[in-house]
Amino acid sequence: MARRMELWFGCCAVAAALVASTATAEPYALASPGANDENTVSPIKHVIVIIGESRGFDHVFGGYVAKPGQTVLNILSEGVIAANGKPGPNFGRQTIFGQPTQFGAAVTHRFEIAPTTAKAPYSRLPPPGAAGAPTNQDDLNPPPFATVEAAANYEHGLFPGDIALVTTGASGLSGTHVPDSRIENVLSLPNGPFQLTGAAMPYDAYTGSPVHRFFQMWQQLDCDVSHASAANPSGCLADLFPWVETTVGAGSNGKPPPAGYDPATYQAPEGAAAMGFYNMAQGDSPYFRKLADEYAISDNFHQAVAGGAGANHIMLGYADMIFFSDANGKPAVPPSGQIENPNPQPRSNNFWINDGYGSVATKIGGSFANCSDRKQPGVAPIIAYLNAMRVKANCQSTAFYMVNNYNPAYVGDGALDSAATGPFTIPPTHVRHLGDSLNAGRVSWSYFGEGWNDYRADPDRVRNPAGYLYCGICNPFQYSAATMTDRQQRETRLHDTMDLYRAIAAGALPAVSIVTPNALNDGHPASSKLDLFESFTRRIITELRNNPALWKDTAVFVTFSDGGGYWDSGYVQPVDFFGDGTRVPLIVVSPYSTGGRVVHSYGDLVSIDKFIERNWKLGPISARSRDNLKNPVSTSSNPYVPTNRPAIGDLFDMFAF
Repeated sequence: MARRMELWFGCCAVAAALVASTATAEPYALASPGANDENTVSPIKHVIVIIGESRGFDHVFGGYVAKPGQTVLNILSEGVIAANGKPGPNFGRQTIFGQPTQFGAAVTHRFEIAPTTAKAPYSRLPPPGAAGAPTNQDDLNPPPFATVEAAANYEHGLFPGDIALVTTGASGLSGTHVPDSRIENVLSLPNGPFQLTGAAMPYDAYTGSPVHRFFQMWQQLDCDVSHASAANPSGCLADLFPWVETTVGAGSNGKPPPAGYDPATYQAPEGAAAMGFYNMAQGDSPYFRKLADEYAISDNFHQAVAGGAGANHIMLGYADMIFFSDANGKPAVPPSGQIENPNPQPRSNNFWINDGYGSVATKIGGSFANCSDRKQPGVAPIIAYLNAMRVKANCQSTAFYMVNNYNPAYVGDGALDSAATGPFTIPPTHVRHLGDSLNAGRVSWSYFGEGWNDYRADPDRVRNPAGYLYCGICNPFQYSAATMTDRQQRETRLHDTMDLYRAIAAGALPAVSIVTPNALNDGHPASSKLDLFESFTRRIITELRNNPALWKDTAVFVTFSDGGGYWDSGYVQPVDFFGDGTRVPLIVVSPYSTGGRVVHSYGDLVSIDKFIERNWKLGPISARSRDNLKNPVSTSSNPYVPTNRPAIGDLFDMFAF
């Protein structure tokens, strides 16, 4: 996700030429209803999936108190914290599935996912950094904007009364890579989770962004068969989050360590940002708490791929990972600068050879990995762990899979991106996706991306920088040759959220709608705020509730692409080479999911695909896609761990039909 924000906010000459948004441009017509839209196994005839960015379950719901008769697994219920956000009676103790106490380590030769050398607990957490949080308000280089008038030119995803949220929350700090002094006791935090909000840090503030990349999360989770127990059979301790943040961090695009580098003292800018949480018990995340109390949530729902947003949106769209391919869609070898190499550079501690979002100057910034070849960098430790867990890697021979964020090959009008032959763009993919399954099943669907009209009208985003707000890596169908080269598919399936609001008002929703906010509203730390994503979600649900005929048979799934690199106390199940990762919130809003229920069965983002497939009587997307996995079976004594693992649910148990 940081790659996308760099493209917009880091482009000062463009930002200085901001012009009004064209999001109200003439929309494409929605696709006609499908012949099988009404042919469902449940009363649900419409699904809306709203996907925010980069927030974990404990990070948002760590202070949530379940309704009477319900239980929730979070850091408050486990006694890691008290209701006031301070350390609780079990602060320094291992939880059922994780370790709040965080450790440092040393990796100096080859990448490891469960290092033991020099592994020791921190006496105090490394100071969490501001890690990209904006320092001031500025209409020419937002967020946040300095004035509501300027914000209103771009802001179409919120109710008018909420637009002021895009003008508040700047850090006021001296820089974006300094310790975040707004956090209470930032230089002397006890070793464990800490509450972000306090006297100097309101809930409305922009905060730092932890690292959330693929190999980093595997390492942070610290998974090894020797750690496994009957209660936590995956053996993932989740005790290396700040250490990974302060060593490799978000990667260096192949650059050497900085001048004067000392592996014993070096600290990357994130610090221990991963350990921060909001506290619902103290009033944070009020709208999501309200939805949780009224509808249903899962406390065992996960990002499907370790790492960040791009790969997880792809996994949602394809129930599989896409790979670097040739003109015929066959696996090919990417340029060497695009291949991940998490082995440490000489004389460094976990400072990797090639990882990062990509440097245009050097053409280095790895995001592809060939997990079918154990000789490839970083692959062997993960495969060895999966073999010990008796889990298949599910890696096609010779395929270099996308495991982080690269831009799609196509732009909004179906042309190849001008950078398609250069670095950091995935070639067109021919892998089958969820939309293809829905088309074959004669079920209508659309993707609604906020800012799509701006982006479509000016794909190079030169005349209208508002196009930079649109999230290309969030649209899994924009990677697909079948969708993007077919004008009828492109123009009936891909839309702006302005079209979503029109469709709700008219009662003309497709059967399946996938919705993503723009960069202002997606909730991503540093570049957005959680209250903005709450507001974006509230508008959609409010407008849906205002149409009773539509509301009565619609289910809204509110979730996040990934956990943002935030530490979490939940169970993590190894499913294949790509994940799973940490828990993310899932709220299911529907007339059939009321009462404040908390569901414990295991799921990940592909569970949404499984719900759609079961509801509309579709099969799995492909023979190898993750939606082939069975629904989980568990015991009453440990409902979080499938006994038939790997397994992911289809979310039907979130409802009372």
